[in-house]
Amino acid sequence: MTAVITSLAMFFSVLMPQKMWYAQTQPVTVTVNSTQDVALICTDFAGHPAIPKISPIVKAGSTVDVKSIFPDISGTGAWLLYAVPKASPSIAADAAAANDANGAMMPKDFLGVPLVLEVLQEKGQDNPEVTRVVPLNYAVMHTDAGTMKMTFFYDSAPHTVDSFLTLSAEGFYDGLTFHRIVPDFVIQGGDPTGTGLGGPGYHLDAEFNSHPHLEGVLSMARSGDPNEDPTTGIMPRAEFANSAGSQFFICLNYHNTQQLDRRYTAFGQVIEGLDVAQKIGKSPLADPQNGVPKIATVIQSVRVFPVTATDNPYLPAPTTMPSK
Repeated sequence: MTAVITSLAMFFSVLMPQKMWYAQTQPVTVTVNSTQDVALICTDFAGHPAIPKISPIVKAGSTVDVKSIFPDISGTGAWLLYAVPKASPSIAADAAAANDANGAMMPKDFLGVPLVLEVLQEKGQDNPEVTRVVPLNYAVMHTDAGTMKMTFFYDSAPHTVDSFLTLSAEGFYDGLTFHRIVPDFVIQGGDPTGTGLGGPGYHLDAEFNSHPHLEGVLSMARSGDPNEDPTTGIMPRAEFANSAGSQFFICLNYHNTQQLDRRYTAFGQVIEGLDVAQKIGKSPLADPQNGVPKIATVIQSVRVFPVTATDNPYLPAPTTMPSK
């Protein structure tokens, strides 16, 4: 446990969870690793604040149960937990200095790395069973064609986001290619074999959601079901829906990709470097029917970085992120 806590400290800095998984019967305990008292702010991924039941002011060095302060986080979903200076304008009356026109909170002066509190439930069950605590991260993908910066839909596809970020941090994608190009539609990568048939050795359950497959959206490739039909509403059968692994695609044109909505797991978006994706999408093809490029663009690396107040690609999000 000591090694785990030491490792966690490197990522969380100010807000330090006692562990990364909590049963629903357990308090979600977080220590304030700071020399100053802080105020806690909790929002959903649309930026709407959870209402504190007790004072959100936490003394430096103390440990608190986040659920006792913000009872709303007990329901299934994902929440963002920020620590801000005790005197921050973000905790003024009605958080006026941190609210946008829709009443969504956007703290910009937070300390350390925000935490994502993912309240999860077993597939097919009605009640939440576990809370997972992770740092809010983004990723930077370096390719032969340029660099893309990516943010993620933790609230809508938590398991898919976790898989992609874990594979990225472990170097899985380094040296792989965009092996499939469909002009004005998608670019697809993440196959260790480069054939379109490879994966990480496991499959992910589908996390279909309401995020539209807009230009720049990241989504998971899966096996196509010959029986599914977007025009009639026939959905893929379970063995096809739950067949995603490491292969992902980046959408290029919503006019063509909107047919994928709610049928593929959208899990993030390119927020910088969309021109790079479009450039890759114009690669000359050796086999247009199967989307095989003459020269496949190499993914040199995918690096994962924690969000900080001075390095926050989610701004002006979360309010601009599509809601669930």
